[in-house]
Amino acid sequence: MDSLERLRELCMGLPEATERPSHGEPAWFVRDKKLFVMFADHHHDDRLAFWCAAPPGVQEALVGSEPERYFRPPYVGHRGWLGVYLDVDVDWDAVTEVVRDAYRQVAPKRLVAQLD
Repeated sequence: MDSLERLRELCMGLPEATERPSHGEPAWFVRDKKLFVMFADHHHDDRLAFWCAAPPGVQEALVGSEPERYFRPPYVGHRGWLGVYLDVDVDWDAVTEVVRDAYRQVAPKRLVAQLD
């Protein structure tokens, strides 16, 4: 399974998640309204990655500790969003947690409660 398919499976496994293109790339929303993950297939550079919502402080911590895996994405990085490289040896357990945290940032409490 390629990176896009694995990411899609993670995102679509979350309650009331939907997928549609955004800025020419696959993107995942809660109830087709609030974006939580956006695929980045060499969209702004030569790297395969995704961008996602992140809890306060997470972007700085992960980019600071593992810059080979994480980055501050353009356009949304100033809002705390996290970039995750997919063209490295991906730790899919860590990616699962990042995606779930992104979902928790934008989903209503009732949907978040379904995760726990």
